[in-house]
Amino acid sequence: MKKITIIGSGSVGSTISYTLMVMGLANEICMIDINSKKAFGEALDIQQGTPFCTPCRVYSGDYSDAKDSNIVIITSGAARKPGMSRLDLAQINIDILNSITPEITKYAPDAIYIIVSNPVDVLTYVFCKNSGIPEERVIGSGTILDTARLRAKLSKIYGINERNVHAYVMGEHGDSSFVPWSLANVSNIPIAELSTSIISTTGKVYPDLDFEFVENYVRNSGARVILDKGATFYAVSASVCHICRSLMGGIDTPLTVSTMLHGEYGIDDVCLSLLNVVGREGATSKLLLPLTTKETLALQRSAECLRDIIRNVKF
Repeated sequence: MKKITIIGSGSVGSTISYTLMVMGLANEICMIDINSKKAFGEALDIQQGTPFCTPCRVYSGDYSDAKDSNIVIITSGAARKPGMSRLDLAQINIDILNSITPEITKYAPDAIYIIVSNPVDVLTYVFCKNSGIPEERVIGSGTILDTARLRAKLSKIYGINERNVHAYVMGEHGDSSFVPWSLANVSNIPIAELSTSIISTTGKVYPDLDFEFVENYVRNSGARVILDKGATFYAVSASVCHICRSLMGGIDTPLTVSTMLHGEYGIDDVCLSLLNVVGREGATSKLLLPLTTKETLALQRSAECLRDIIRNVKF
């Protein structure tokens, strides 16, 4: 049996549930929300589409219904409102997470936990500290979405399949994230050399890459979507479901997800995104990429930004 519990039935949680069902990643999906009526309605709507997909039981319940879950996905939390500081948002969502943690871990102590709520790196850290769940089974969605946005943008610029674009966003899922451009490549051609390494038979010209433009595009993508439609949830859902597929699939997969650091790149006692190996046992190891000195400093600055928040919240 593949059972996944989603806590929070807002736009993100319900879209994750729907995507899991369509992708056939679970036999059983349990939706839990403080608004039990909303959770029931979302689960019923999704369940009624299962005849066209892989058989799956989708239902709403309470924490006790999370028993025997393989994966628990936490999406509950407040959205950042105009005039609200990142620190204010962090404290509100830490308090929400702390109210959830003892209830869910009591019934699903052996599950792998995926933290999606923002600020995701801070909440992943708090959950690691307060839940008693082994660190390898606590994964923040981190910069997997940022990495998807980066690859999608590079794919569009060069007109090349996203699967041939190898580039990552690392650090915080937020303003201090960065792209280690020294490692970015398309089919093993360094990204900086791509425009001069492609010989087109059709006369197509491949532009030199504006690195700063692309990096700013990635950082600002979430805000742009929120400005235009009010919330982000489709790409978030696809990213989280990709994590679930890696956890369920049995073949270890490198993903930029947020986990606890213990001295990697000179960083300790903070959660942020490096390249982690994700498989059936969780995030069991990290791939330490050969970053340049400048990139290592950028990663360390990102860690310090997160520590500033952690120092000023109560958890």
